[in-house]
Amino acid sequence: HAPYALARRRRHLLGNAGSRQAAAGFVVSELGHRDPAVEDARRTRFETSYPSIVILPKHRDARLVTIRREGTLTDADHHRLGLWAAACAEHVLHFFETECPSDTRPREAVEAIRAWTQGTTSMMESRAAGGHAMGAARPLRGAARHAAFAAGQAACVAHVAEHNLGAAAYAIKAVRAGTSGDADLGGRLEGDWQRQQLPDAIRELVIEDQRRRNAICWSVFDHRTDCHSTSPKRR
Repeated sequence: HAPYALARRRRHLLGNAGSRQAAAGFVVSELGHRDPAVEDARRTRFETSYPSIVILPKHRDARLVTIRREGTLTDADHHRLGLWAAACAEHVLHFFETECPSDTRPREAVEAIRAWTQGTTSMMESRAAGGHAMGAARPLRGAARHAAFAAGQAACVAHVAEHNLGAAAYAIKAVRAGTSGDADLGGRLEGDWQRQQLPDAIRELVIEDQRRRNAICWSVFDHRTDCHSTSPKRR
């Protein structure tokens, strides 16, 4: 009954958008029998249903696809991307927690992706936590909404590494929305802070990806003021 249980979980996470076909594609993927055509169809359905929160590219960069899925991303670098996404999301989590102090879903999503990098929780559990965090975001507006989405995107890095930029982009949007002064300056400074947190091993990869996907990330990744030289890089 495992495939049917997975399908039910898929439909639960996606709500009305999770058709039987999409659930079937999820089961095929999660059981390890990869069918690119099914995965592409599932991906298209999800992006069509949630165009405002999914900022994944149509053409994948093999460097951000895991080796087990025929890319070149190592587990170590996948974990680094997850930890960086968690840092980006946590940095703005106060916007959500100030508005919704009793809702722990975004915080749990950040904890889930960190636990996944340590091998103490599964990919599916981290991704599910991400879905719950994004559920917390949907009724909200402004900085709190963006902060919850950042946490949700971070937790989903366990499933698809490219969600790392989702966490970073939503964090920048949260700062822009929550800044009383110059919102653009606040966003640029947050982007600078995020890049200062990048480990050397993935720094070039992430910055190249930011430039490549900037247009579908609300053009939030501004590298004109990158001041990473003033702060030591993480490893």
